[in-house]
Amino acid sequence: MEAIALRGVFSKQPPLAKVGSLRERAQQHLDRGAVTAGYGADRENVIEALNEALATELVCVLRYKRHYFMAAGIQATPVAARFLDHAAAEMAHVDLLARRIIELGGEPNFSPDGLAARSHAEYVEGHSLKSMITENLIAERIAIESYREVIASLRDQDPSTRRMLEDILASEEAHAEDLSSLLKDVKGYGKG
Repeated sequence: MEAIALRGVFSKQPPLAKVGSLRERAQQHLDRGAVTAGYGADRENVIEALNEALATELVCVLRYKRHYFMAAGIQATPVAARFLDHAAAEMAHVDLLARRIIELGGEPNFSPDGLAARSHAEYVEGHSLKSMITENLIAERIAIESYREVIASLRDQDPSTRRMLEDILASEEAHAEDLSSLLKDVKGYGKG
């Protein structure tokens, strides 16, 4: 008990609420699940942004899978393996985003109707190994900027969503770096 009282005296943070007060607040609006009175973000806007991210990740999964199957040429085997790894990582992002949308009381939009319109990245088929790598790199860079914008807009209003998006962002940055190095290694780099 002394530590709780001292926290309010020696730090800029307010003292922790008493257990009874926390319980009383927690009993209100049980239908909101994880969204308590302390949730500071605009929940509807967050859900909309997460559904856009979900669409972006789904489009990326589809593009990576196509590129995995369509990769051809002497350098195709290791590049195709990377495409498959990235597709699996993007699908894991889909699962994280969908789960968070549910936690916020929303519904993840998996509908194929309008998927491309909701996505920030485009589905570009690519016809050479170089063009496939390039299109995936462009999409990763778009995702990086999109996640940075959402993270910045959340500030401290939704720390759980922000942390999840920061983890996804780190993964997207690693994908972009991987694709950039692959692009440099592909024969014909710098040519059409």
